[in-house]
Amino acid sequence: MPAPQDGPLLDDAAGRLVRPYTVSGGRTRPTAALDLLSLVMATGTAPKETLGPEHALALSLCGSPISVAEIAAHLGLPAAVAKVLLSDLVDCGAITTRAPRGHDTPTDRSLLEAVLDGLRRRL
Repeated sequence: MPAPQDGPLLDDAAGRLVRPYTVSGGRTRPTAALDLLSLVMATGTAPKETLGPEHALALSLCGSPISVAEIAAHLGLPAAVAKVLLSDLVDCGAITTRAPRGHDTPTDRSLLEAVLDGLRRRL
């Protein structure tokens, strides 16, 4: 997996060379419904149109199921920008998405209160 500092978009001294809004082409909303916990995975289909280097880096991370949040972290980009990049990849058929599974059982209130009590005792 490529580390963000290994990519062409970062410089050790100057930091990020390309602003996040430039990476997404100024777009702020993804075309696909993506949650931070949505899982994405490469389909094996190569994009027909030429995409930017950020798209290629994101696609290279999708060899096995990975969350949108993890991709954003690996790319060193805000989650909103990562969602736009990933939605581009969904639109061209390069990746598929799966919504996070919902919890069928509600959270046990007594368990949460016990955790909160334990945290308060440590402070």
